[in-house]
Amino acid sequence: MQSPGEFRIIDRLQRFGEDLNHSDLRYHNKRVLVSKEFTFDASHHLHAYEGKCKNLHGHTYKVVFGISGVPNDIGITVDFGEIKDIWKKYIEPYLDHRYLNETLPKMNTTAENMVVWLFEQMEAALQSLQLSEENLILETRTEFVRLFETPTSYAEARREWILG
Repeated sequence: MQSPGEFRIIDRLQRFGEDLNHSDLRYHNKRVLVSKEFTFDASHHLHAYEGKCKNLHGHTYKVVFGISGVPNDIGITVDFGEIKDIWKKYIEPYLDHRYLNETLPKMNTTAENMVVWLFEQMEAALQSLQLSEENLILETRTEFVRLFETPTSYAEARREWILG
């Protein structure tokens, strides 16, 4: 094994089947969390609220999903591309460049309400994919969702708060 401070150019790429076998691909059998973030631009206003947010306005939101699971036999808990596909297909169409008061379920479009809706959407999508795709590891689950309304203000939903 190379020492951490040593610089050298590799002699050859590691070869699957020669340098390591299929049984070597998963290093452990422990639950880990992977995280993926997305941004979207949307407008909304709040009802029954006296403040600036009662008027129509917009934000560039950032949402962070934390998803946990035990890695599969090649060491992947959930593919980052799969999380992106869920976002693009099931969640983003309701949010990006939309008027949230008309695209989301009936609610006051506060960050506190929206973050729970986001949690529910990701959890439902993960559960339906686990039933239909063999290459996704079983028992992946949404652990948290963090929704930033501004760079310094966010709401968070955690699994233990939502599901008890």
